[in-house]
Amino acid sequence: MIRPVLGIPTHVEQWGSGQEEIVLLHGWGKAVTLDRHLAPLARLLAEDGLRVTALEFPGHGQTGKPGEPWGVPEFGRWTAAALDALGIQRATFVAHSFGGRVALWLAANEPGRVRRMVLTGAAGLKRQQTQEEQNASARYQRQKRMLEGVKAVPLLSRGAQALQKALRDRRSSPDYLEADEDMKETFVRIVSQDLRPLLAQIAQPTLLVWGDRDDATPLWMGQEMERTMQDAALVVFEGRGHFAYLEEAGRFAAIVKALMREDANKSV
Repeated sequence: MIRPVLGIPTHVEQWGSGQEEIVLLHGWGKAVTLDRHLAPLARLLAEDGLRVTALEFPGHGQTGKPGEPWGVPEFGRWTAAALDALGIQRATFVAHSFGGRVALWLAANEPGRVRRMVLTGAAGLKRQQTQEEQNASARYQRQKRMLEGVKAVPLLSRGAQALQKALRDRRSSPDYLEADEDMKETFVRIVSQDLRPLLAQIAQPTLLVWGDRDDATPLWMGQEMERTMQDAALVVFEGRGHFAYLEEAGRFAAIVKALMREDANKSV
C-alpha cells in the first residue's frame, strides 16, 4: 500500500497478525526495493504469528523522494513518523546495510521505539584512512578548489564543471554513481556520518549477522559493533557476502525468531 509519511508517498507492506511487531529496513541502492529485498524475509517471519511491517525508504522503489538532501537523522525521523502512522509504538528492528544506520540512530535517539535489533551487514562505521588515502584526499580537495576558481571565468566555466564532475566520479562509489542527481547529496551526507559515537549508548539486545565475505560492510564493522555496544552478539555466515540474509533467508529467519523467543523468556 502507498500512504503519505511527512508528505512523501510511502510504500509499506504488512504480513501476519501477531502481537509481536517486527519492522524490516532495507539497504541503499537504486535497484533496492521492498518487494525484492524485504518481502521474501517478511513472509518467512510472518509464518510464526508475528506482525511484520516492511518500509521502503524515500528514493527507493515506489516511495517518493525527499524534497531536499537528507542525512541519517532525517531518515530516522521519517521512519518514526511512518511507525506512528501505522500505530506501531515499539518493535524489533531487522535491518540491512543502510537500514542498519537508521536502526542504530533510532536505538540511540529514540530508544523507547526499539525493543531489540537484528542488524545484518549494517553500515555506519568509518575506518581511519591510510596515509596514502589522506594524501589522495588532500590532492582531490586542492584540485576541486582550483576548478572552483576556474568556474568563475565565464568562457571556462562549462569545461571546468565537466572536469570537476569527472574528478568527483573517479573517486565515487558505484552507489553514488548510480544515484539520481537529486539523491547524490543525500548519499554523501549519509556516508559521511560515522555512527561509532552512538554505539556505547545502545542498550537494546542486538544480534549482528554478517557474511565473512562481505566487501561492502566488512566483517570488522560487525566485530566493532559487538565490542562496543552494551548487549550485542555476532553470528558469522561463512562463505556469504553482503546479502547473507537473503542468501540464507530460511536460516536467517530462524535466528531472528530464536532471538525473539529467548529475549521474551528473559523478560517473563
